[in-house]
Amino acid sequence: MSAGHAVGHLLQQWRRTRRLSQLALAGTAKVSPRHLSFVESGRAAPSRDMIIMLAAALDVPLRDRNQLLLAGGFAPIYHETPLTDPAMAPIQGALRRVLRHHEPFPAVLLDRHWNVLATNDTATAMFAFLLAGTEATQPPNVLRLIFGPLRPYVTNFDDVGPGLIQRVYREAVGGAVDARTGALLAEVLALPGIPAAWRRPDVTAPLTPMVPVRFARDAVAVSYFSMVTTVGTPQDVTAQELRLESFFPVDPATEHHRWR
Repeated sequence: MSAGHAVGHLLQQWRRTRRLSQLALAGTAKVSPRHLSFVESGRAAPSRDMIIMLAAALDVPLRDRNQLLLAGGFAPIYHETPLTDPAMAPIQGALRRVLRHHEPFPAVLLDRHWNVLATNDTATAMFAFLLAGTEATQPPNVLRLIFGPLRPYVTNFDDVGPGLIQRVYREAVGGAVDARTGALLAEVLALPGIPAAWRRPDVTAPLTPMVPVRFARDAVAVSYFSMVTTVGTPQDVTAQELRLESFFPVDPATEHHRWR
């Protein structure tokens, strides 16, 4: 497949993901509908600036914008900087402050594939208690944990399960689930006892303001809802894909419970 055909095919996929007509996208990007049609069909090879402009109009995630540029024969422009790199020091510092200041309630840092990158001390203690005697996967992954070793201790799993699936689709970077996350979803949804209806992205969750997660083990019973923080105006792939999830107590018993 030529570079023109490859990038045109990817742009068409993203346009359909966004449920836009060629006319609507052309109007947003301020390009000729005829030229856009030629780009998508591979009859015209888009310039680097055209790819960047169309990707912005389609709100394509930075990682996938790099893939569009590569498909068009151009070098990627967005870096994927390790979180430990000195250039990420301001973001590292902000993340540490948020994790620390959220004590005495749990908070966790996640990547785009729901892997746990960091936790505050309370979250560490909570997971240690709930997972006592269980060997968790490394790195710990929220989907694998909730659908796996934590499942017996989630007393409202019938609500949390479909709610979490909806979250995966809703909070996917750019609103589109990537192949690796899709494979992870397929893995956990194939586990025993998972209703077949949950395998759809439009699975129905309870119509409540939020779906708390209720943990109970031994004599401890707690209930939390969460709020998610992301980096504003990111220009780096790593920065865009970070999510910091802070848990808040639903009831007085949870508010007064201390994990350590």
